[in-house]
Amino acid sequence: MKEKQLKIGVLALQGAFIEHCHILQKLGVDTPEIRLPGQLQALDGLIMPGGESTTILKLMHGYGLFQPLKELISRGFPVWGTCAGMICLASRIKNSQQSSLQPLEAMEITVKRNAFGRQVDSFEIELDMPVLGTQPYHAIFIRAPLIEKVGESVEVLAKLPEGVIVAARQGNLLASSFHPELTADARFHQYFIKVVASKTGQ
Repeated sequence: MKEKQLKIGVLALQGAFIEHCHILQKLGVDTPEIRLPGQLQALDGLIMPGGESTTILKLMHGYGLFQPLKELISRGFPVWGTCAGMICLASRIKNSQQSSLQPLEAMEITVKRNAFGRQVDSFEIELDMPVLGTQPYHAIFIRAPLIEKVGESVEVLAKLPEGVIVAARQGNLLASSFHPELTADARFHQYFIKVVASKTGQ
């Protein structure tokens, strides 16, 4: 019997969603672009890309995606948030200029927005990420947030040399400050695929 192809959507409201789609497709995953709540139902997992977190959250509310996704996550639905997507998953956002900015409150993490400064302060670095193997992972940070605090159920996956947390996992939820979709290294996407596959029993 042929194994069912995994279906991992990419939230396509704003930001760097196309790049995620291309990587997942190369890895043999069915990857629809998600814009409407009805499209969530047939998915095995979802990636929330980088972009502008306030805009993404506003559009999620506007298109009716916010509450259905929140309910799916509460039932164990796998989601990976990168950069702005990480902010959307957080339980608390620091230094937000918009008091009405309500994240999904899915992960027990406190996130600081634009923690490293403006676009000109973007940088790249080799990170040690044991869950991806012994070879360092080339991480690209663009107006990136950081994780200031994690709950007891959160596993830290990567830190900068000075100890700042930039990637974490809580059950079926992943969060990364940086942009894995902008590198040629697909290991982080492969890691999320394994998380999704374990949830679906594949």
